[in-house]
Amino acid sequence: MDVLYFAWVRERIGRPKDRIETQAATVRDLVEELRAREERYAAAFEDLSALRVAVDQELSDFDASLAGVREVAFFPPMTGG
Repeated sequence: MDVLYFAWVRERIGRPKDRIETQAATVRDLVEELRAREERYAAAFEDLSALRVAVDQELSDFDASLAGVREVAFFPPMTGG
């Protein structure tokens, strides 16, 4: 699965995406796997209330299933202006 990072999430992790194999059942489980990788991931996913997630390009939540998912993207909330 591709895991994409945008805006300050990308800056904290230091890369735009990862291609990973995971046994995570939900987005929240995936976040826990990523946090355990190394400190920069832990820092990026420290406060989930400051993040939004899209699963296969559909806005979702952290309890969404990852069954059959090809892409997960993490990004900060968007503002208009």
